[in-house]
Amino acid sequence: MLIIPAIDLKDGKCVRLKQGRMEDDTVFSDDPVATAQHWVNEGARRLHLVDLNGAFAGTPIHKPVVEAIAKAQPELPIQIGGGIRSLETIEHYLDAGVSFVIIGTKAVQNPEFVEEACKKFAGHIIVGIDAINGMVATDGWANVTDVKATDLAKRFADAGVSSIVYTDIARDGMMQGVNVEQTVNLAQYSGLPVIASGGVTNLDDVRNLKGKPGILGAITGRAIYEGTLNLREAQLLLDEQGF
Repeated sequence: MLIIPAIDLKDGKCVRLKQGRMEDDTVFSDDPVATAQHWVNEGARRLHLVDLNGAFAGTPIHKPVVEAIAKAQPELPIQIGGGIRSLETIEHYLDAGVSFVIIGTKAVQNPEFVEEACKKFAGHIIVGIDAINGMVATDGWANVTDVKATDLAKRFADAGVSSIVYTDIARDGMMQGVNVEQTVNLAQYSGLPVIASGGVTNLDDVRNLKGKPGILGAITGRAIYEGTLNLREAQLLLDEQGF
């Protein structure tokens, strides 16, 4: 199981939002490349990048920043989400050195696109499922659909998806703990590896997730930026216990 630092990009800066609200942000750094290096120095084995402006615009806005991070960390697996709506964008990111591309809104609007992407870029596609009260939200979480998160995950069970990033929007950036039950349920229902996102606050959250079936990792943002979770300590805990 991996503890994955999040680098959320807004207006060229590294920020954290509360429940996905663009107007409710905290700026942690104006140098995302240096921030990435910091987490690598702290033992990160993968990075989670989100183009927040891109998610709302429906097209990538922070390509140069993502490219710079990938160039600076050529050996580190990087996953990127936000505004990815075309095969050309996916190819661009993979060519730039990114390991995994996260398809979110497009996965809801056009599931066949995910299947096509999985065929063309086998092993590099992650589906991002962001939900509130179990229902999927799209377009930077601005629109809540009538699609159940579990149903969407099940839709891609045999598509060749590498994993799912599951975010509980109500807990994202709120430091209220991970929704372990829903995250594990999604993994079991879909049969796909799931990366938990939203609410990771301290070592207790890591302990609650470790060893759970189907959990590949956990994304953490505000907790490691504000110091309630030590990245190196969390990963060491998992390594010592064989997770």
